[in-house]
Amino acid sequence: MPDSDRLIAFDRGADEAAPPRDAPLPLALFALWCGDRVLLVFDRHRKAWELPDGMIEPPESPREAAVRELREETGQVPDGPVTFVGYARFALGPEQRPEYGALFAGRCVTPREFRPNEEIAAVRWWDPQNRAPSRVEAIDLGLARLSGPAR
Repeated sequence: MPDSDRLIAFDRGADEAAPPRDAPLPLALFALWCGDRVLLVFDRHRKAWELPDGMIEPPESPREAAVRELREETGQVPDGPVTFVGYARFALGPEQRPEYGALFAGRCVTPREFRPNEEIAAVRWWDPQNRAPSRVEAIDLGLARLSGPAR
């Protein structure tokens, strides 16, 4: 997300079946954890590291979109249940338009091979206890931390 984008609220206690109605919910994100590290992707267009994410395509649910985007962007699939983490409210662009994203999390035991594609140039497994990579979306790091295992 561009620098003018901001995370303005996060509802961890949200009911997945009752998404917010005060702004659009076009986006689903996925935080895939392997041990204490979370998967980040390098988006060719935004030229930044971020969580796998993408638009929700009718008639899919936010959960279906998050899992699809994870698979399409990285070739990864969770090795167990997918957990709904919450709804993130963003203020986007210079006009700071409100929008929501649904955040999901899962775990993998052994990462699958990644092949660069038209959208994603690279992946990396980041430990939130370590310094963040350069050219990273701050919003995504915050969401990754919110989705992660307690230490």
